Amino acid sequence: MKLAVLIANRGFFPSSVIDSARTEITQAIEKAGAKALLMDASKTRYGAVETRAEGEAFAAFLAENEGEYDGLVICMPNFGDENGIKEAIKDVKVPILIQTYPDELDKLDFANRRDAFCGRLGLCAVLKQMKVKFVSGRSFVAHPLSEEFHNDLVEFISTCRIVKKMRHARVGVIGARTTAFKSVRFDEGALEERGVDVETLDLTQVFDKMKGIADDDARLAAWENDINEISNTCDAPRYSIVNQCKLGVALEELIAEMKLDVLAIRCWSELQYEYKITPCTVMGIFNKRQVPVVCETDVTNAPAMLAMAMASYTGVGCLDINNNYGNEPNKCIMFHCGPLPIDLLCEKGHMEEHKMFTKTQGLNCSWGVNVGRIKPGVITVCGMRTEGGETRYFVERAEVLDVEVDRGFFGTYGVVEIPDLQRKLIHMGDEGFRHHAIITAGDHTKAIREGLSKYLGYTEVEL
Repeated sequence: MKLAVLIANRGFFPSSVIDSARTEITQAIEKAGAKALLMDASKTRYGAVETRAEGEAFAAFLAENEGEYDGLVICMPNFGDENGIKEAIKDVKVPILIQTYPDELDKLDFANRRDAFCGRLGLCAVLKQMKVKFVSGRSFVAHPLSEEFHNDLVEFISTCRIVKKMRHARVGVIGARTTAFKSVRFDEGALEERGVDVETLDLTQVFDKMKGIADDDARLAAWENDINEISNTCDAPRYSIVNQCKLGVALEELIAEMKLDVLAIRCWSELQYEYKITPCTVMGIFNKRQVPVVCETDVTNAPAMLAMAMASYTGVGCLDINNNYGNEPNKCIMFHCGPLPIDLLCEKGHMEEHKMFTKTQGLNCSWGVNVGRIKPGVITVCGMRTEGGETRYFVERAEVLDVEVDRGFFGTYGVVEIPDLQRKLIHMGDEGFRHHAIITAGDHTKAIREGLSKYLGYTEVEL
């Protein structure tokens, strides 16, 4: 991830702040895990942008590096000049973050004061007039090396990842919609409007690949190691482990061949009939790799999976919003059959059969469920659907509580608390959102909103 940096200037303010700003903003970007791209300081007076000519020089610098940077930080060590900035960013197509230096109460004399606080308001007005979208931090002014700006920058980098990945994303739909779930129907054209290309594949293509993989294929050993890292397989029959590994290799091949960014899979009942497995544990491994897999061919939640993976840059998972939690109105149980990555689990899970299938098909028909508990802590919850040519989503901050439920509860679960949950659930129902929700660790609601709504044109439904 690389961020271009524009240092703004206004001539009658102290130029001494420019050199320190250049150093400090570079340090801040590197601390946040990205690389800084700055124009050669000799190209303009003080190495900053003030005049239209300097703005033109910076625009040429960006043009020369098009495709090399993922976002732009406008650094305002003083008031800045609207005309120079306007010229510099007129062709920018990446997210923009504005960083504004604060004044210090003991340095408000004419030789030291910055007035960036005021200059930012003027710049924002101009950007609005230009219809240029930009991201603001949580504080109006913040020093680049402050903790608050570090948090803003990390969040902005998440937004940049979302926009970069999802402007042109490809969803692989593996198998037809599960017959029982008309709720996951979707509008392919609406996704195309948002830059999401849908590639549909039949499950027989996966099965054909699996049949062509020998039991001694070296790739299976790597997959078995991955499975053992996420699940205790001591009770699972050998054939089921081999078949799960073959499924993993087959999906890897399809991802590479078709350049897929995210998958939606028909996870029942053909895999159970043909191979006596469920794909849950294998999906959990993919959900750690930033090429996530959503359950039950819920195609419109595939972009939500991808957005959440890019926001957190860690594991994501698809869960059912499944049960009330007694009489506590702001709590519910979220659950699924085990498609969660290891970093969302309290500990390594335990591989079991799928109780819903053994009930109808008998024993040894569905190994691959990874039973466990979701790790307590703050999470982001997101859901997505299409309607009338729009792709609509909700995003909420929630918390997984450190509590257990009935020992006989099947699958992987967490007790989740969301403020004003009852009203939000009713609103979700009224809006037609699915029973699925995508989760990832941490609060990434702002990055999701900035990326999806501001830059990609998705429509947020505020619950």
